[in-house]
Order: sequence, then structure tokens, then C-alpha cells
Amino acid sequence: MKKRVGILTSGGDCPGLNATIRGVAKALYARMGDNVEIVGILNGYHGLINGEYREMCEDDFRGILTLGGTILGTKRTPFKLMRVVEDDKIDKVAAMKKTYKDAKLDCLLCLGGNGTHKTANLLSQEGLNIIGLPKTIDNDIYGTDVTFGFHTAVDVMCIEIMGNKAGWLTLYSGIAGGADIILLPEQPYDIDRVCEAVERRAKRGSNFSIIAVAEGAMNVDEAKLKRKEWAAKRAEAGYTTATNRIAAAVQKKTGMETRVCIPGHMQRGGSPSAYDRVLATQFGSYAAQLVEVERYGVTVAMVNRRVTENRLADIAGKTRNVPENCELLSVARRMGVCLG
Repeated sequence: MKKRVGILTSGGDCPGLNATIRGVAKALYARMGDNVEIVGILNGYHGLINGEYREMCEDDFRGILTLGGTILGTKRTPFKLMRVVEDDKIDKVAAMKKTYKDAKLDCLLCLGGNGTHKTANLLSQEGLNIIGLPKTIDNDIYGTDVTFGFHTAVDVMCIEIMGNKAGWLTLYSGIAGGADIILLPEQPYDIDRVCEAVERRAKRGSNFSIIAVAEGAMNVDEAKLKRKEWAAKRAEAGYTTATNRIAAAVQKKTGMETRVCIPGHMQRGGSPSAYDRVLATQFGSYAAQLVEVERYGVTVAMVNRRVTENRLADIAGKTRNVPENCELLSVARRMGVCLG
């Protein structure tokens, strides 16, 4: 029996999206031949809401393994607004269900991060056949050991590193880049300890220090406040990011010149690393198998080096943070890295 499979990529850009799309398509064509049709939903859930999609052929998926970005386009459509009818008077959930029906889809594959998975779970609960694929450079999706895009972003040497709630990317990047101080959202920092670490290095003859800061890092005082409260304090002081605040404090306390580097979304772009190309292909081929056996309401995962799946209902809305007993934290400490 012929199946029509929809694919969308939602949220921020990420290395490995095209590699995963290719993995899904090649495996579907290999396993099902002429009994499968693939429909590309354009620009994520925005396209699903507005009926923007196109039928694809095998040629569309050739030559994209190492290509950055996504051939389907992506756009952020916040989960918190999915059930909110705005000025355009569109019932987003009803519109997405209508597009699914109009496109004659048998199932829909949703490639994305935490927000994408929350909406995927919503659609699954609404009766659509949904399969998720975990994409994020932050590596913070619950229930999987790794997400595609993460290892490529680790290859970037940086100072302020993306990661608002989870510090995986900062931890890996910091160790890979030889950072002397690594500050994570999970571990509130004491600015005095940071400055002491900088001064210790200076006394030993080191004329520089590298501080890897997660964008969601906060100090011990901020950790006691609600987000709105500490955000207001930063704005009042004239600092838009944790990194700028830390740099100013270090310069004031130590007298040493400090510079801030914020690569930002450069970490999201470019060609995926070899590791991510392999992982994306593994995830894509597994998703194709799920389509074939009609196992829906799940998202692909890597657990103990084995590709498997989790129920969307079990992982949606949960964040995978860096635990206190994380082995890499122990590695960092043994290497003399200050964690704030």
C-alpha cells in the first residue's frame, strides 16, 4: 500500500538537517520503492499552518549530505502560541490538521528541538501520525544521549556559546577549545572565584585566559531570582548578556583587559561534521523504518550508542541538563578548569 510521508524542519537552523532529510528519503525509497511519496512542508509549522508544501522526487535528495541549512526551509513558530488565535483569526491547530488532510499524508516527520517536539506531541494527541527527529546544537532533548547538529557546533572555538538552559555545548566546546574557565547554566558562578582563577593564571606567567560562557549562565545571586527579575537587573546595569557582564566584572576586579566574542548563530550554520552526517543518516533511516511499520507518536533517540525511540508524550517539554555527576565535569575539574 502506497504511503505519503510529510517532512518538515522547524525552529533554528542546525547542521545535519539536510543529512537527516536525505537519510529518511533514501531509506524510504530503498525499503518501499514506488510505494512511497514524500511531501516537503516548507518553513516548518508555518508552512503546515498555511498549506505550503510540495511533492518531492528522488533527485531532490541527491547531493545534500554535506549541505548546510535545510532544503525545506525553517521558521520558529512558538509552541505557546499554537492554541492562541491571533489577529489573523487563524486556528493554527485546525489549520495544521487541514493541511495534513489536504496533502493526503499518512504520517508526518518533524525535525526539530524542544519546541518542535512539544508541537509534534500536540499534533499526535490530536490524532495525526507523527514521528519526531531530535535536532539541536544544545543537545538538550530529553531521552536521547545525543542530537544531530551538536558535534558540528562543538567544533567551533568560541567565547559566548549558545545554550540557554543546558550547558552541554559550552562544556564540550570549552574542553575542546582549551578553555581555562567554563560557566554553565546548571552551575551558578561566583564572580570572585572566576577572577581568582584568572589571577592565578597570570601569576603563573600566562598572559591570557579563555572563559567559555553559556548564554544562559548566571551568578549565584541571579540564581535566587526569577528570570524577569535578573533580566531587569542586567538591563538596568546596561548588560544584555552574561558574557558582557562577566567581562566587565573581571576587568574591574583584576585590572586586566577583557574582550568579548559572540559567534552566535554562526554555530548553527555550515556543513555538518562527519560525525553528524553519520548520526543524521542513522536517525533518518530509523525514522524510515518507523514509517514502514506504522509506529507513530514517537521520536528517534540514541541511548547507550543504540538508535531507538521514545514516546513523544514522555519527552515533550522536558530538558536534558548537564547533571552534577557528568563525567565530563570531572574531566574538566581534573584538568584544572574553573567551573565558577
